[in-house]
Amino acid sequence: MNRICILATDGVFASTLMHAKDFFHMAGLRHAKRLGDEASPAFDTLIVSPDGGPVKTFSGTEITAEAALIDAQVIILPAFWHEFDALRAGAPQVIDWLRERHAAGALLAAEATGAFWIAQAGLLDGKEACTHWRFQQEFATRFPKVTLTPGKQLTDSDNLFCAGGTTSSSDLYLYLVERLYGPGIAQGMARDILFEVRRSYSPGRIGFGGQKLHQDGSVLQIQEWLEEHFAEKFRFEDVARQHGMSIRNFMRRFQAATGDKPLHYLQRLRIETAKGLLSTTRKSIKTISYEVGYDDASFFARLFRQHTQLSPNDYRQQYRHKGGLS
Repeated sequence: MNRICILATDGVFASTLMHAKDFFHMAGLRHAKRLGDEASPAFDTLIVSPDGGPVKTFSGTEITAEAALIDAQVIILPAFWHEFDALRAGAPQVIDWLRERHAAGALLAAEATGAFWIAQAGLLDGKEACTHWRFQQEFATRFPKVTLTPGKQLTDSDNLFCAGGTTSSSDLYLYLVERLYGPGIAQGMARDILFEVRRSYSPGRIGFGGQKLHQDGSVLQIQEWLEEHFAEKFRFEDVARQHGMSIRNFMRRFQAATGDKPLHYLQRLRIETAKGLLSTTRKSIKTISYEVGYDDASFFARLFRQHTQLSPNDYRQQYRHKGGLS
């Protein structure tokens, strides 16, 4: 059984804490139902605090923790509104806990200011991260070794995940549910949770939702076009022209809106789609390579490793161990 721990500290936004609690509780119930047990969730989702005691939220409500800092496979770090130095000084054990759990293979996911905890632990040095726009300057000053990406609302680096705000945290949590329990559970939850924001769902692609939280309508149209045509052969020059832009203007606007260069975005679309195929089908690596747009399976395997630090076969093997492939 996986255990998901949600960190509660003084100053935490109760809405972000309970959003995560309810979200993963729902996922646990859906997963249990799939396994034939509708009575209780298939995994524990616990609110934890540094000493196991109650905490006072940003709005003054007291929340009772269900445990202290315990073993977990997933740790959620909700947003807080509190002076971080005082928060850290009052709960020094959090940093060691995050380091130990990450070293043991746990996934750490932070919403908005929650990213400060992961960065303070040194785990994000040399890696991408994002945080709430209001705290970007403070974050960049405190943690100069972290690659802060203001244009992105979601980042994924070595089992360290950051979401810039509430909407993108829903995308992130769905991505984690998909990764842990398969696209079927994530797809059902997406229908219930993301309906009002018209967020489309495709296995392996949830993590791109946060990169659509911008105001450039033409770039959004191109992102949607890429999601439909990512496996085809095309030139970005032609895509730009079809949307009334020069290639230079297109490259500049696309990166400004999404935080990614177009080629890197396309590669991620293909790799994330390949992840879904590897985890849910028994198709050969060569077939999957072709289906996501690469004629050369060796090149695809090298690119897959660059993006995931795993070979396609090793990635698939992870899901065999979890029972993701029958």
